[in-house]
Amino acid sequence: MTNSVLQKTIFLRAEPEAVWAYLTDPDRLAEWFHKPERPLAQGQKLEMFGTTSGDLLIWGEVREARPPEYLEYTFTVKPMGDAVSVVKWTLDPVAGGTRLGLIHEGLPQSAEAFGLILALDNGWDEHLGKMRSALHETVDA
Repeated sequence: MTNSVLQKTIFLRAEPEAVWAYLTDPDRLAEWFHKPERPLAQGQKLEMFGTTSGDLLIWGEVREARPPEYLEYTFTVKPMGDAVSVVKWTLDPVAGGTRLGLIHEGLPQSAEAFGLILALDNGWDEHLGKMRSALHETVDA
């Protein structure tokens, strides 16, 4: 059986430094994802809270942060139980903007977990679309 790894790539009309802010700054993260209490930084705990509920939704640890090119953190949500996955972001400059890559690996592999994988897959699509809209509104303003 093949490991269930989610991979996404989007192109953004912004320099990598601006995209980096959307991955690490609490106010920018709140525009498209969930809001941490402090900027994401290497060696720090990762805690993302619902922007409306205020509930802790995602937790882990920021393993590596090399602005503005690479961010990696462990990622757990309640439906995963004790499982710990890893999210890796790569930011590559391209003519006119940034290619943003996401790899989400270490997800549960059982047939019972497939619904969770589908939910995360759909969730990342929705969140990345929101990031593009929020970032492009800022850039185009």
